[in-house]
Amino acid sequence: MSASVDFGSPLSAAALFLAHLALCAAYIQGGWAKLNDFPCAVAEMARFRLNPPAVFAVLVIAIELGASAMVLTGFLRWLGALALAGFTLLSTLLALRFWEQPAGEARTEKANAFFEHVGLAGGFVLVAWIELTLHSPLHW
Repeated sequence: MSASVDFGSPLSAAALFLAHLALCAAYIQGGWAKLNDFPCAVAEMARFRLNPPAVFAVLVIAIELGASAMVLTGFLRWLGALALAGFTLLSTLLALRFWEQPAGEARTEKANAFFEHVGLAGGFVLVAWIELTLHSPLHW
């Protein structure tokens, strides 16, 4: 027995939008929070030794909100998804370096968060792959 999905149905469209929204939720919230408290965003970039921190704060906000908008609207969805996948992997490698922690609860928490983020990046790669498989990348 095989199953099929009618991607053109309103229910499928709603489910797909909600799935994309769930994937982007942390980036929308994070970008919005940084935008509304820019000094805090700059301090966060400085804490990770990203210089100049104000420029990195602007770039992070642009990626989080801009790429999320691309995924949600379908405008170059594959590119937005790959941008968020790459951003997630880079920021995870920068911020969740669990292997540098001594054994214990803090290391376990960071390791769990690290692999959760790797899974999230994988979800975005899957979104891009599906989009590129179903639609032409030249569909501007």
